Amino acid sequence: MTTAKLADAPVFDNGGITMRSLAVPSRGSSELAVWSLEMEPGAESREHSVDREEVFVAQSGRIVGVIGGVEHVIEAGDALILPPGVPFSIRNGSPTEPAGAIACTSAGITATLDGRTVLPPWAR
Repeated sequence: MTTAKLADAPVFDNGGITMRSLAVPSRGSSELAVWSLEMEPGAESREHSVDREEVFVAQSGRIVGVIGGVEHVIEAGDALILPPGVPFSIRNGSPTEPAGAIACTSAGITATLDGRTVLPPWAR
């Protein structure tokens, strides 16, 4: 068993969304990729898709997921389940309060963004 402390997690900033790698292959996980997200008020990801199922569990605030053009709102304790291959984006639903979540998917996930395949660095 390996312990991966949040305080020691690599940090990635992406336009008002901060990801911290928790249980990912580079930190000892062989099958899963788990990271935390902190979203500044109004922060929004770019639309993209992933090749594996991905789940976001809200820890605080209000998070809006747009999946295949349909909005879904989650709050603390709720889960947003994203199917592979479907375009989506997420945003902090509040213009004044931060939001937080934990994301979980399979190790080795790739994303398609602007027609390019990328390996999210926070999931490695």
